[in-house]
Amino acid sequence: MNTLFKIKNLNMHYPIIDGLMGNIKGYIYALNDVNIEIYENEILGLVGESGSGKSTLGNCILKLITPTSGEILFNGENIINKSKKELKEFRKDAQLIFQNPYMSLNPRMKIYDTLKEPFIIQGIKNKKEIDERIKQIISLIGMKDEVLNRYPHEFSGGQRQRIAIARAIILNPKFLVADEPVSALDVSIQAQIVNLLISLKEHLNLTMLFISHNLSVIKYISDRIAVMYLGEIAEIADKEEFFKNHKHPYTQALLDAVPVISDKKREKTIIGDIPSPQNPPKGCKFHTRCPYVTEKCKNQHPELYEISPNHKVRCFLCENKCC
Repeated sequence: MNTLFKIKNLNMHYPIIDGLMGNIKGYIYALNDVNIEIYENEILGLVGESGSGKSTLGNCILKLITPTSGEILFNGENIINKSKKELKEFRKDAQLIFQNPYMSLNPRMKIYDTLKEPFIIQGIKNKKEIDERIKQIISLIGMKDEVLNRYPHEFSGGQRQRIAIARAIILNPKFLVADEPVSALDVSIQAQIVNLLISLKEHLNLTMLFISHNLSVIKYISDRIAVMYLGEIAEIADKEEFFKNHKHPYTQALLDAVPVISDKKREKTIIGDIPSPQNPPKGCKFHTRCPYVTEKCKNQHPELYEISPNHKVRCFLCENKCC
């Protein structure tokens, strides 16, 4: 497998500014020493509770925000220190699908102008080329040319998200970050959008980071799955291995929280809320909620242990690869 993105020792610490004096009085530790690879033509599912750092990681990968430290290698080149001109070229290859289809489209622009805008930004002026590409992409997302002369308010949420996806793929990128792209939609529409993304991935040879808190959607769309907790990767594995042989207590807790049709009640394996990223726990970040916590967990920070090929877990239970 060829690696498209390699994220190395990535940190994102937001300073907390004193409103009166302008001094830094602390930090929000959004990402902490994140190391992860994204392979060509795969969908990597990223799951975790709100506040775990999923969207921050996606924004860093696209260089929409500049991380505190670390490296983000795209085809072997570090994008963090790229110039504005170089980033403009990079963004032909890497695009974002936003969560809210009602907020991500300009209400004053017709759909044609919305889809034309990326070409203008990139300095592409050939009208025939632009028109052909727009019609091609509109067809690819399952809509007709007649929508191009209408405004966003004339469409449903699912239709708007299709248009937002069309805008993201209009320049034929290699990589997409899909940040909770179906969470604002009805369940019946969610399935249509997820199936569309899978179809586009195959048709356009896309690589995708799919961010969600919904494990059912993650299971359906992903090739590999990574779990984030308080700014760290807790576990990452191929999909089949993840669901059959997951090891981290937090992963188990997420799976236990998935609703099932059953008369049997399941015991809760996790208590409390995720700690504040402003004051994260010492030792293992999960130890304040873990049912298997030990003194070692409270005082020492676990590494991301490889327990089998393509399966890594950040837990002392797996320190000797025998968990």
